[in-house]
Amino acid sequence: MKKIRIAPSILNADFAHLEKEIRRMENAGVDWIHLDIMDGHFVPNLTFGAPVVEKLRSITGLPFDAHLMIENPERYLKDFREAGVNWLTVHVEVGYHLHRTIDAIRKLGMHPGVAINPGTPAAWLDPLLPFVDLILVMTVNPGFGGQKFIPEMLDKIRDVAGKIRDSGREILLEVDGGLDQHTVPAVLESGADVLVIGSAIFEQPDPEQAAAGFVELVSSR
Repeated sequence: MKKIRIAPSILNADFAHLEKEIRRMENAGVDWIHLDIMDGHFVPNLTFGAPVVEKLRSITGLPFDAHLMIENPERYLKDFREAGVNWLTVHVEVGYHLHRTIDAIRKLGMHPGVAINPGTPAAWLDPLLPFVDLILVMTVNPGFGGQKFIPEMLDKIRDVAGKIRDSGREILLEVDGGLDQHTVPAVLESGADVLVIGSAIFEQPDPEQAAAGFVELVSSR
């Protein structure tokens, strides 16, 4: 059986107590910490950058899975590597010279990934399959936490899972957006390997218990 990873998104965490929040996630047995990096241009929101990630790196040894929702991501790759990121994902929609950016991520010692928005055809991923270690399918329009899962994206998840199988490569399929106890089973059935979960963990009365519930859910499959 394949390993399913739980990657809580700290976008929804209490930023005044991030160390406490991450400790809770460690106690719950999650696999990764997901970092939503937004610049206010590529998406209509602004979060944090490499200096904050560097501080968080001193708190935990869990792998950092950074999702760059930013323009010109190639300018910041080294900063995120030095901050301690393990998996670095950029969007197919950012445009120019994406292969060069992916190659630079790998040469810096990180696992390269590409993300795709709900309105972008899955075919855009085809030229990149030989070069990436992760594909992130967005099941909401990126920029804000707490959005409702777009059910039509299940077809895209299945499509991407098929592309990965046909490639013969070990590429993780990550899904982000509106995941909760109701939507996760269908997402897993569609072929996901990594679940990014935000509000369904951090906006619950007991985030640690909520995270542990997702860990138990995937481990029982």
